[in-house]
Amino acid sequence: MTAPGENIRINPERLWESLMAMAQIGPGVAGGNNRQTLTDEDGEARRTFQSWCEAAGCVLGVDQMGNMFARFDGTDPDALPVYVGSHLDTQPTGGKYDGVLGVLGGLEIVRTLNDLNIKTKHPIVVTNFTNEEGTRFAPAMLASGVFAGIHSQEWAYAREDADGKSFGDELKRIGWQGDEVVGARSMHAFFELHIEQGPILEAEQKDIGIVTHGQGLSWTEVTITGMDAHTGSTPMHMRRNAGLGMARVLTLVEEIALSHKPHAVGAAGHIDVYPNSRNVIPGKAIFTIDFRSPELSVIEAMEDRLRTEAQKICDGMELDISFEKVGGFDPVEFDRGCVGAVRNAAERLGYSSMDLVSGAGHDACWINRVAPTAMIMCPCVDGLSHNEAEEITQAWARAGTDVLLHAVLETAEIVGE
Repeated sequence: MTAPGENIRINPERLWESLMAMAQIGPGVAGGNNRQTLTDEDGEARRTFQSWCEAAGCVLGVDQMGNMFARFDGTDPDALPVYVGSHLDTQPTGGKYDGVLGVLGGLEIVRTLNDLNIKTKHPIVVTNFTNEEGTRFAPAMLASGVFAGIHSQEWAYAREDADGKSFGDELKRIGWQGDEVVGARSMHAFFELHIEQGPILEAEQKDIGIVTHGQGLSWTEVTITGMDAHTGSTPMHMRRNAGLGMARVLTLVEEIALSHKPHAVGAAGHIDVYPNSRNVIPGKAIFTIDFRSPELSVIEAMEDRLRTEAQKICDGMELDISFEKVGGFDPVEFDRGCVGAVRNAAERLGYSSMDLVSGAGHDACWINRVAPTAMIMCPCVDGLSHNEAEEITQAWARAGTDVLLHAVLETAEIVGE
């Protein structure tokens, strides 16, 4: 296959203008975005994206989960398409680039092909997956999970938000329930461009992160039960303090993660303490331990050590403890051929790069199960994401999308310029 010439580049000003225009839909209160999935704002963003894609010569398809597929034809009608994209939904206090860069970067590829009159053998399909964030309807990566056969569509439709509204009903309400059977599409390959959501690329002064693996994840809900008692009148040696037991288990979690450095991580993000009163010793603590690693054996070892040593801690404090696995997925190794196309693109264009392991879940992690897949990352300021202060530079956006363009063109096979 023919590699793209070094002179083939995107239009960075047009890309940035598109990012800023999309950011006007569902603005946040502090400069970012609140465009949660299946809200009216999400519907407006979808209509805008549709109009842009159709103006670029794409034909839109929508499946029964609301996943959007904007197809730009290749020269061979029988060739499987190369898919590229991410998501347009945001956190309640989200940034302007998380996910959006990957979708609009895919659109910029099509616009660039139009500008330069470049044809590819394989069609290119720009994709917006529904409910990647999982904030309104848990879990994250819901629609790509249905596409990849991880979840059933019936189960996904029944997910409810905090107000009791179901995913299926809200998808219909905003008018984006398509007719296509979910997962019926076959892919030649899938590429996802994303901001890093971490500090490594900026700290290492690298333009491009070549994502070789995605971390696996394990969520274990821990319940520690002691005895509610008065904080002033209960002697120290007679207390059964569930809050103290939780603190010691959280220290254990830190030790476990550090014992598998540098790639393993662990923490508790969701914590509830009962009765949560100033003058009552906690009688119950419920918290979720989040362990992640690119190696399944490491995740399993961390889970085993947590259960064994946390049990010992609580036995010694006359506390009851229970464990429930409430979520997770195995580590991902991205396709070597697609990763190689990303690496070739970065080298060909002269961008500095390094290999990365993605610490967050992405639609690409599920799609990797059904098609050859790779991810490209660009830096973000201070590694900050899922925050309205999330920021990238135009130069970073340009570099990431240039590499995306070249990786896609190498895979889709240029047949004329």
